[in-house]
Amino acid sequence: MGLTKTEIFTAEQNEVASIAKVLGHPARIAILQHLLKVNTCICGDLVDEIGLAQPTISQHLRELKNIGLIRGNIEGTSVCYCIDHDNWQAFKTLFGNFFDTYKPVSCEEEDCC
Repeated sequence: MGLTKTEIFTAEQNEVASIAKVLGHPARIAILQHLLKVNTCICGDLVDEIGLAQPTISQHLRELKNIGLIRGNIEGTSVCYCIDHDNWQAFKTLFGNFFDTYKPVSCEEEDCC
C-alpha cells in the first residue's frame, strides 16, 4: 500500500480529512448526537443508548476525544464525557469555510457533467 503523502497537502486539508475520518463511523455520529441531546453523559449511559459493548464505545470515545470533539472528566470510577464547546465551534467554522467555497454554476450557462 502506498503512503498518504500528507506533507504535500495544507494543514487545513489535513485537519479537515482527519476530522472527517473520525466522523466517518455511524457509532461516533450516534455518540455525538446523544451527547448533544443530553449535554453530558456517563459512559454507561452510552452503552444503553447506542447498544454497543462497553469496549467498543470506549474505542469510539477515545477517537472522538483524540480529535478534540469531546472531553472527559474522571468522576470516581466513571468518566463523564461532553462536547468540547471551543473545538466544536472551531470545527464548525473549518467545515463551514470548506463547504462555503463551492459556488454553483447554472447548468444552463455552463456545460455540466
